[in-house]
Amino acid sequence: MGERKGVNKYYPPDWRPEMGSINKYHGTHALRERANKLHLGILIIRFEMPYNIWCEGCKNHIGMGVRYNAEKTKVGMYYSTPVYQFRFKCHLCPNYIIMKTDPGNLDYIIVSGARRQERRWDPLENEQVVPEEKSTSQKLATDAMFKLEHGEKDVTKSKQAAPVIDRLQDQRERWRDDYTSNRMLRDQFRAAKKDLKEKAAVDTALLLKSSLDIKLLPQSDDDAKIASLLRLNPTQTSEERQHEIRQSIESRPLFSSSSSDVSKRNILPKTTGQNTWIKNGTSTLKRHELGVCLKSKEPRDSVEHPPGASSHYPTPSKLPNLCDYTSSSSEDSQ
Repeated sequence: MGERKGVNKYYPPDWRPEMGSINKYHGTHALRERANKLHLGILIIRFEMPYNIWCEGCKNHIGMGVRYNAEKTKVGMYYSTPVYQFRFKCHLCPNYIIMKTDPGNLDYIIVSGARRQERRWDPLENEQVVPEEKSTSQKLATDAMFKLEHGEKDVTKSKQAAPVIDRLQDQRERWRDDYTSNRMLRDQFRAAKKDLKEKAAVDTALLLKSSLDIKLLPQSDDDAKIASLLRLNPTQTSEERQHEIRQSIESRPLFSSSSSDVSKRNILPKTTGQNTWIKNGTSTLKRHELGVCLKSKEPRDSVEHPPGASSHYPTPSKLPNLCDYTSSSSEDSQ
């Protein structure tokens, strides 16, 4: 393959070896368009994202390993190591992201256009045992008091971690039988899945019956109470309900005594005497208890007509005396 590539190069008729390479003869660079800005110190390379970031332009996530055509520029030195800067455009928006190398920490730094997604693991925050630093190891070997204090701290930490370790061991023994544990967990999932299917079937039937296309929320106790108050008889049509109401109206007595009249009738005193009404063997209140009183015997001619009254108004002498009828009826009843 290598020999074929070398043989298949095209050499113009006027080219001579003393003129240099073919690229020099044509006045182009071996990297072609990637070296268009080489006179400015910029080289186009294929840059791979070293970690996950968030784009500041479109707020989208860009995962680690995504590749871009970036402009590589030398911006400084870290001792004898050059520091390079990379500028590339986000593939989801026109925002430009600038990153550079950090040889001191063996990492990359975001200059502008994005922010890093922090997923760094700190063993100290997760209570993991980490190796001691070299300075601490040297101090433990040379300083006896520091070694004693360090040992006391280790004993305190072991006492604090003892309950946690015991609980973890109990959990480990409990879940040692993985078949039984898996079976119990799957039984719980099956019960929950069956319940969800039943609720979904009820909701679907209700939506089809009501011709609705909305999302139903879980039913609460208040909803059930309100629905029971507003519920109608589904087996009875409107015509049947109207016919039933009419029948109840027709069968109702026209002159039915109310409960208040019956209660009053039972409270009435069972005494008989003068000016007392008696009907069907039951006594009622007396005349003065009912508010019936006889008019005083005043001259009827002294009563004046109201102003503006006509002459056809009856005179007081022609008006019937109701008290007289009352008294005569009471005497007849006695």
